[in-house]
Amino acid sequence: MSKREDALRYHARGRPGKIEVIPTKPVATQIDLSLAYSPGVAEPCREIHRNPDLVDLFTARRNLVAVVTDGSAVLGLGNIGPRAAKPVMEGKGVLFKRFADIDVFDIELDVDTPEQLIAIVRAMEPTFGGINLEDIAAPQCFVIERALREQMNIPVFHDDQHGTAIISGAALMNAVELQGKQLDEIQVTCIGAGAAATSCMQMWCRLGVSQANITMVDIDGVLHDGRDDLDEFRRAFARPESDSRRTLSDALKGADVMIGLAAGGLVSKAMLKQMAQRPIVFALANPDPEISYEDAVDARPDAIVATGRSDYPNQVNNVLGFPAIFRGALDVGATGITNEMELAAAKALAALAREEVSDTVLRAYGKEQLSFGPKYVIPTPFDNRVLYWVAPAVAQAAIDGGVAKSPLDTDEYREQLYLKVSPTRRVMWNVTAAAKSDPKRIVFAESDDDNILRAAQAVTEAGIAFPILLGDPDTVRARAGELGLDAKSLDVVDPATSKHVDKYVDAYWAKRCRRGVTHHDAQKAIRRSRTNFGLMMLDQGDADGFVAGVSQDYPATVRPALQIIGVAPGVRRAAGMYMMVTKRDVKFLADATINIDPDAQTLAETALLAAQAVRDLGIEPRVAMLSFSNFGDAPHPQSRKVAEATRIAKQLDPSLMLDGEMQANIALDAKDRTPYSFSTLTGSANVLIFPNLDAGNAAYKLLSLTGGATAIGPMVLGMRKPVNVLQQGADVDSIVHMTALTVAHAGRLGTAKPT
Repeated sequence: MSKREDALRYHARGRPGKIEVIPTKPVATQIDLSLAYSPGVAEPCREIHRNPDLVDLFTARRNLVAVVTDGSAVLGLGNIGPRAAKPVMEGKGVLFKRFADIDVFDIELDVDTPEQLIAIVRAMEPTFGGINLEDIAAPQCFVIERALREQMNIPVFHDDQHGTAIISGAALMNAVELQGKQLDEIQVTCIGAGAAATSCMQMWCRLGVSQANITMVDIDGVLHDGRDDLDEFRRAFARPESDSRRTLSDALKGADVMIGLAAGGLVSKAMLKQMAQRPIVFALANPDPEISYEDAVDARPDAIVATGRSDYPNQVNNVLGFPAIFRGALDVGATGITNEMELAAAKALAALAREEVSDTVLRAYGKEQLSFGPKYVIPTPFDNRVLYWVAPAVAQAAIDGGVAKSPLDTDEYREQLYLKVSPTRRVMWNVTAAAKSDPKRIVFAESDDDNILRAAQAVTEAGIAFPILLGDPDTVRARAGELGLDAKSLDVVDPATSKHVDKYVDAYWAKRCRRGVTHHDAQKAIRRSRTNFGLMMLDQGDADGFVAGVSQDYPATVRPALQIIGVAPGVRRAAGMYMMVTKRDVKFLADATINIDPDAQTLAETALLAAQAVRDLGIEPRVAMLSFSNFGDAPHPQSRKVAEATRIAKQLDPSLMLDGEMQANIALDAKDRTPYSFSTLTGSANVLIFPNLDAGNAAYKLLSLTGGATAIGPMVLGMRKPVNVLQQGADVDSIVHMTALTVAHAGRLGTAKPT
């Protein structure tokens, strides 16, 4: 499937779009309904009527932001109108929710004039705690934002202007210091003169850059006083007409800093070579920078280079700004977003880049080291700490500036935010980022399945893996072409004609010859089974991971995997674990797939394997050994088995937070655990070890079907090399997720890189 079809399928499948509205209070009974609506709803209405400020206490308004556009300047698409802009605005809402737990209604307005948009948005103030203007063309966006900030008593923020300005400003402060320069002395050339460029220069001036040292260039050349096409906002940065520079090349001569906010390919290596010593190059056009990262570094090895892309160092990404800025502004009831609040955000980001990088971030990017320097002048978008660094800084600036209606203790507030942004909320994002940082060769045995073909192209295009499909190349590529995929890019290996087949047969026979397998049997096993062939590829080092199961039952994948790959040294038995992702958190369920009635030793080993796998995902495990009994209150051979498994696991790893035996509610709810004050488990358990396959299998299926959880897995724990099993009929996203997990696991095991 092409990128276009993938994107259309993503937005259209299931419930169309990317967002939904769900109740935050119970609505299960008649009593609930009478409180939610008539007659109970009258009480908060009366209170708000008496005191309008109470609307933030009794409704969701304080946490609700409107993302507003007229569709006149959608990034990369131009003036496509309000309806066509709606998918982008829904996407912005997803980012607000994901990074700062802020609810969003996207508002697309069909208006003809700035005055109409201003009037409509101003009238919505009773509904929203903040307004995020988006993708509105310049210079109207300046007029609209200025009017709304003057007329409204809530935060109004045009992210296209201020987001890039704040993030680039943070990067600039650090880059200037690293290059041994001074903000008030640097010469800046800005390529582009739209909303983002103008706001960046305004922000940089507030940081200390001299306006007299800024040269802006648009499609018509250098902005200067002699031009009659400049509005009031761009004219502020016009050079004196006596300045003879007119072209981009002229403007870059001797410049200390280049910031590009225009289009790809505008800057050549020769132009960069004219810049001052130790230059700073921010080429921020997306997806293609004004000059590629490689060309910039090649032309100027002494430069600090940033782009808007995630595949190079120093990504200037607006998601580092707007979620945390609105979070801080909303939580203190700010009546607006001031220059001081924006400066506070930029300075907080700059300071965070100087801090030691957390293990979670390193895992997300597959790095062993990431520290303040030329290739790290700005935090990464996946840095969980951004929210609890930036939001408190913004909140404090609002308090200091007198625009906070609900001042708070920012130290306590930072701690609250720290608890809010548990790494579990971004676990799959981190796994995918880790996979992208070091993609591996992953074998897919079931090339006759359409979803496998689609997923193979998806992981290739995303840079997650190098998929190897097993099957007849002509047949596989023909089907891929019918699906609209790039058939030529697929790596297809035919087991029947592979030059390695004899090697695999001999190796398989050597493994199984004393288990009743003849050499003839080995020939049939490898030549007739793509599963066996793929597992032998992994065993012999011709692949780094194996994923299968979409069209065959679980034992048909696991059994040969155990026979061919086997368990890791020191492991008695493999185990299966599901990652259950809900809207609130992530839970890990083991063993839900392999061991039918494990003994105490196997249960203990399963707990330790699961805990290590969860740690590898950047999450601290809190393990509960489940039973129908709580700490011996229902003596039975089954409950005693779990108690013994708990004892063994604690003895093997005393540092692990683990306890049992206990019922599920005791494991998940600390309040229910209050009578058991001796328990070493704190908070809600996130790793649940089931006493047998019946319990584990039923639990994950109930959570999937009735609990609203997404099941990712089953992951196979304890294998010598990465093997993972898909659920039958798995969709493309599930296959992609499982592939990312397999790649990340392969990276941790240190398997060979593709040749």
